[in-house]
Amino acid sequence: MNKYVVTGGAGFIGSAIVRGLLREGSGRVSVIDNLFSGNERNLDEVRGQVDFHRADIRNFDEIAPLVRGADVVFHEAAIPSVPRSIEDPVPSHDVNINGTFNVLRAAAEGGAGRVVYAASSSAYGDSLVLPKVETMTPKPKSPYALQKLAGEYYASVFASCFKLETVCLRYFNVYGPRQDPSSQYSGVLSLFIKSILTGTAPAIFGDGEQSRDFTFVDDVVQLNLKAARAPGVAGKVFNGGNGGRITLNQAWALLQKFEGKTIPALHGAPRAGDVHDSQADTTAAAAELGYAPKYSFEEGLRLTLEWYRQNQRSAVLGG
Repeated sequence: MNKYVVTGGAGFIGSAIVRGLLREGSGRVSVIDNLFSGNERNLDEVRGQVDFHRADIRNFDEIAPLVRGADVVFHEAAIPSVPRSIEDPVPSHDVNINGTFNVLRAAAEGGAGRVVYAASSSAYGDSLVLPKVETMTPKPKSPYALQKLAGEYYASVFASCFKLETVCLRYFNVYGPRQDPSSQYSGVLSLFIKSILTGTAPAIFGDGEQSRDFTFVDDVVQLNLKAARAPGVAGKVFNGGNGGRITLNQAWALLQKFEGKTIPALHGAPRAGDVHDSQADTTAAAAELGYAPKYSFEEGLRLTLEWYRQNQRSAVLGG
């Protein structure tokens, strides 16, 4: 029986990967999460099917025996916030760089087969060239972007020096059910959905014309599962996006249309560290991993809105 480990497996994306593995009957799934930003309720319906370990990737001795012998480690654990990394960079550095090193070291020393690493499109910075291609020179604008890029470099070094298979996936603005809207650091679409369901104006930093390649979480799960098994891709980096581009104003307008409401957004000053435009070139992921996103932005947003409506008390109001 195959053994899979998901760090950050009680988080938004991590728990979706856990459910994806279980849906395909992949074998034994172990979750590592310190519950700093993850929540065990994200695993409620599958809790009896996973081995849950409340552990911290900053503690090598704690995670090493949990990773040992894994066929694949999906490394999702992180403090995933550009503004948080600017306001309080030390914890982000410790988790996103030191913690990632610990995971890679534990995988290499424990004989793991492959590590699939959650990298970030923020590594590209504010290059005017669109779409973003993996061969572009990274230009990180924030501590978070730099930290995730350092994780990529460490993964590459572990692949070349320690013969650990690694694959890095640069996520582009992942959204979907279970994304936590309770924090100022949350993903913008979860905050928009909270606003539309509670009838309050959302805050938009800047004029709202900044654009993002919003990618539905189930497509990201598909990408991870393909990256776990594709041959001949060790040490490589792939974009994990949808290939499109939507402005924040367009996203908010679509939610208002869905709900039949008119609520003008509140615009503020642009936020430090944010890039203006982001769009993925997914040619390499399609060719080498067989990645093919299934969800349009409108379809994914409808599914996400419906999930939040059905789970409004806990997911939107924080109860």
